Amino acid sequence: MSNSTATFLGRDKCLAEYFEPVSFNKGALIFREGDEADCFYVIDDGVVAIQHEREELDSDTVLGFVGRSEVLGELALLDQKPRSASAYAHTAVQARRFDFTHQEAMARERPQELITLLSYLGKQAALKLRQANARLADALGNETDADVDRMVARAQAAYPILTDWPEERMDSLLEEIASTFAAQAGPLAEQTVQVTRMGNVPDKTLKNRMASVGVFRHLAGRKGAGLLSRNEREVSEWAAPVGVVFGLIPVTNPVATAIFKTLICLKSRNALILSFHRSTRELGDTFGRLLLPILQHHGAPPDLVQWVRDRNSRKKTEMFFRHSGVSLILATGGSSMVKAAYSSGRPAIGVGPGNAPALVCSDADVVAAASSIVLSKSFDNGLICGSEHNLVAVEAVYQPLIQALENAGAAVLDDAETRRFLQYACDESQTSLSRKTIGVDAQTLAEAAGITRPHPIRVMVVPTQGIAANSVMAREKMAPVLGLFRVADEAAGLEASLRLLEIQGKGHTAVIHSQHPAWIDRFASLMPASRILVNSPATQGVIGFTTGLVPSFTLGCGTFGGNSTTDNVSYDHLLNIKRLARYLPPTQPL
Repeated sequence: MSNSTATFLGRDKCLAEYFEPVSFNKGALIFREGDEADCFYVIDDGVVAIQHEREELDSDTVLGFVGRSEVLGELALLDQKPRSASAYAHTAVQARRFDFTHQEAMARERPQELITLLSYLGKQAALKLRQANARLADALGNETDADVDRMVARAQAAYPILTDWPEERMDSLLEEIASTFAAQAGPLAEQTVQVTRMGNVPDKTLKNRMASVGVFRHLAGRKGAGLLSRNEREVSEWAAPVGVVFGLIPVTNPVATAIFKTLICLKSRNALILSFHRSTRELGDTFGRLLLPILQHHGAPPDLVQWVRDRNSRKKTEMFFRHSGVSLILATGGSSMVKAAYSSGRPAIGVGPGNAPALVCSDADVVAAASSIVLSKSFDNGLICGSEHNLVAVEAVYQPLIQALENAGAAVLDDAETRRFLQYACDESQTSLSRKTIGVDAQTLAEAAGITRPHPIRVMVVPTQGIAANSVMAREKMAPVLGLFRVADEAAGLEASLRLLEIQGKGHTAVIHSQHPAWIDRFASLMPASRILVNSPATQGVIGFTTGLVPSFTLGCGTFGGNSTTDNVSYDHLLNIKRLARYLPPTQPL
C-alpha cells in the first residue's frame, strides 16, 4: 500500500477523527484468532506477524507480515466474521485504530466517505487474495531464494576443507567451542528465558553446560574421519561426511540444541546451517557472535556453521528442506515440521513428541522414586519432552507415593484443586494445556489456580480417573505437571503405560521404578519406546546425564514414532560409512 493510501486511511481531514493512535510493544497480542472483531488498524511504523494458533510450539505458523502503511484486520469489517488468524507485534508497532462502531456515524454524517472506504478495503482484500494465490502457486512449484542458494553454496565450499584435519586438531576446536559456551552458559540462559519467557535460568544454565562440555567429553578422542576399523574378514570401514546439514532449532531448548548440533556436525566434518524459530532469532545472532571467532582462531572456514539471520519463515525453511545442496536434515521441533522434513525428499533424522509413563511398582523405593520424579519434571519448568508426563502407581504404593511426592516438593491435588487447576490451565478444547502454562514454574501455576502448600511447589500432580485420548492429563505436558493414574497391580500398570504411549509419545521414553528383574524385563519387552529407564529421573536419564546413554539433545523414536532411528543421535549418525572389502577365496563351495 502506498503512503498516499495510508494518508487516506486516517490522516485525511474528513477521516482523521475516526482513528485513534495506539502502540504495541514487541511480542504483544493485537488480536487473537477466533475473537469477535471490533476494529482494523493502519500501521504507521513497525511490523506485525499474522499467524495461526496451534498447540505445537516449534512449528512455524506465521502466514505473513503487515508493515508500515499497510492495513491490518480489515477483512472482519467486510465479512462480519471472527478473526481468521492472530496478529502479534513482531517489532514495536505504532498504529491507528478504526473502531467498527464508527460505521454508523459515518453512514449518517459522511456516507460518501464510508462508501469510498469500504470500496478501498475491498480492493485491498482482493489484492491480498491474489498475493496468497501467488504464494500458493510458488509453494506448489519449485520457487528458489537467492539467500538460501548463497548459504548452501558457501556451506558446500566450506566442509571439504575439514577432510584432512586430524582428530587432535578437530578436538582442539571442539574443546574451545565447548569451554566458551560453558563459560557463557549463565548469560545465555538468562537471554533465553527473557526471549522465550519459558523455563528458568539455573536449569537452562546446566542444560547449556551439558550440551557443551558434557557432549564434548563424549566426542573427544573418537574418530570422525578417515579409517575407522578393519576386521578379520579384510573389511575396512572409512568415514566420510554427509555434507551440508540443515538443523532445526526448537524454541524450548534453543541454545543447548544449537551447541549440540554444532559439536556433532563439526566432529563428523560436516557444514551446518541452523534455523532458529522466528521468536528466538536474536539468540541465533548471539550464538553466532560467540562461535565465529573460535572458528577463525582455529583456521576453520566461517561458513562451516551458518544461521538464518534474516526474517525466517516456514516457507524459507521448506526451501532449505528441498534444496539439492542440503544433504541431511536434523529435525528437532514440532511434529508438523518433522513430517515436513521427512516429506521433503531429502534424507532426514527426526524426533517425536514425548509422553513418558513412569510405572511405580509395588517393590519400588517410593521415596527415591518421588525424589527422582520431582527432580526431573521440575527441571526447566517441565520443558523437556523426554521427562515423565504420567505417573502410573500400583495400588500397594499409591498412598505412600502421594506422601513421598508431597515431601519432595510436589502438590498432589484433591478434587476441588483439580477442578480449579484444569479450569485455569487448559485451552478451550480442554484437551491440552494452554500456552500460558507452558514452561511456567509450578508455584506460579498453583497461585493462579488458588492452590497452596506449606512448602514451595515444584511440580503439580493431578490424579486422573481413566485414560482417554482427549484427556489433557493423558497427553504430553510441557509444564511441571503430571497426570497420576492408579492401577491394581503391575499387569494393569503395564497395560496403562501402553495405552498412554498409544495416545501420544510412542517410541520416545518409558520409565519403571522397581527392583524386580522380571518386571523390568517385561516392561522393556512390551513398551514401544526407544529409551527404557530404570530408577532414573527421565529428564537427566534420556540425555545420558544419569545413565550410560549417549549424550544427546536429539532423541530418535524409531519406527514406533515414525522416525528413522531409535538412537540418541550423535556425530556417527552424520557420517557416510564406506566399506573397503578385499578379495577372499570362498570358504565353502556353493
